[in-house]
Amino acid sequence: MFVAAVVALSLPAFIRALAGATSDSSHFDVLDYIDPLIGTSNGDVSLCVDSLLGHVFPGASLPYGMAKAVADVNKEVQGGFSSGDGEITGFSHMHDSGTGGGASLGNFPLFPQTGCEGGILNNCYFPKTTRASQRVNETIKVRPGYFAVSMNTSIHTEMTVTNHTALYRFTFPTDGTPTKRSGDGAQHKMPYSPLILADLTDLSNSRSNGSIEVNPKTGRIAGFGTFNPSFGIGSYNAFFCADFSGGKIRDTGVFINNRAGSEPKSLKLPNDGNTVPGGAWVQFHPPDSNQIKARVGLSFMSTDQACRNAELELPDFNFEKVRTAAEDTWRDKLDVVKVNASGVSKTLQRTFWSGIYRTLISPQDYTGMS
Repeated sequence: MFVAAVVALSLPAFIRALAGATSDSSHFDVLDYIDPLIGTSNGDVSLCVDSLLGHVFPGASLPYGMAKAVADVNKEVQGGFSSGDGEITGFSHMHDSGTGGGASLGNFPLFPQTGCEGGILNNCYFPKTTRASQRVNETIKVRPGYFAVSMNTSIHTEMTVTNHTALYRFTFPTDGTPTKRSGDGAQHKMPYSPLILADLTDLSNSRSNGSIEVNPKTGRIAGFGTFNPSFGIGSYNAFFCADFSGGKIRDTGVFINNRAGSEPKSLKLPNDGNTVPGGAWVQFHPPDSNQIKARVGLSFMSTDQACRNAELELPDFNFEKVRTAAEDTWRDKLDVVKVNASGVSKTLQRTFWSGIYRTLISPQDYTGMS
């Protein structure tokens, strides 16, 4: 009923409703009144009025930014993440917001694992269908420029962004957390040797061409893919460049389907209409801080441009610095709107500011260095 009332209220009337008497704004932080999770459920518009808000992107973004990082799930995937019971299949770096129809973007997801059961590489999980993991809902923390969630594997993932680059911070368990499943039905302690893969896929599994390579010395993974849009005809090429910080490299390689190997270090997937899973991986010795950071540069031009974008925008992997800068950017952008909200409920203020925030997610600026 509340949502219906808000929808029926004209925008000028809504703003007037918020403009009450005087208020003390000395401690006001607009980001405290923005909930990026509003609109991440009930994407089917036939269900109810609430559904009109479905399929929005709730992850880390700058105003109109190209990089949009969030956890991808396997239900209601149009915005990457949706509230509900969908399992997490990866963490990717570009998304649409508020669209219906087929999903697009979500290219080149990363997926972390604490280790491979028994220390055997191919006991790790590589395709989406086998690596999908339940999210721990109470760990979800969302704020403009920031998104965080834990999986039932006890890995906690945080993300923030610059204009063309996503930065992830993976925190791994060190207590021998059991694997989520085992072929004999038993629980097994997971050896601590983190593995992070990069998958040549997108949300709709539309890739028709692609290649990827990993540098065995630096761990850099770079690649490209040809994908389909959610609407319209034709296809597009996207490129990425991922670097890692925080752990000493133990091994690297590529995978195809559910099989991985240390050799070769590159993979080319044929343009034959067969979208088999494929990508590259880096495995690390146990990191001293229990954390590994991943920086992913993006481009629609070349892998070299994707690497340059990342190196220019994020030279030092300083997660808190980037997150603070993202939040400050949002505050500056929203500062043009002035509301005297004395006497207005926090619920109504949250609805208002979350709506203003949504107007600055799209369109996405792909010009310049992209």
